[in-house]
Amino acid sequence: MTTNNFSGPTFGNFGDNGTFHMNAPVNAPAAQSSDPVALAAELIRQLRAEQPELAPQAEQVHRELVRAGEHNRQADQGRIRGWLETIQAGSTTTSGVLALVLSLGRAVGLPM
Repeated sequence: MTTNNFSGPTFGNFGDNGTFHMNAPVNAPAAQSSDPVALAAELIRQLRAEQPELAPQAEQVHRELVRAGEHNRQADQGRIRGWLETIQAGSTTTSGVLALVLSLGRAVGLPM
């Protein structure tokens, strides 16, 4: 079980199979986007500022998304899921980071 501290308003609801879907307002324009590359870039920016030890995982997500676009293929969802789960599990930062992780997961088609 993970405990997270939030510095702003956060809300959510319980979904199927005991999942909890968290939502938090995020002010950054990229966070309002459904473009996975823009979301990954914003996640890198926030993690570098707030929790730099997790930024490499966000950089890996961004690299995978860019490469997939360059090679006209689907991004590797398994690898992206692993990196996002690492960020989510290790994150002690604001709800904005967690909201970006969830938005990015949904943008690449992961059940978040």
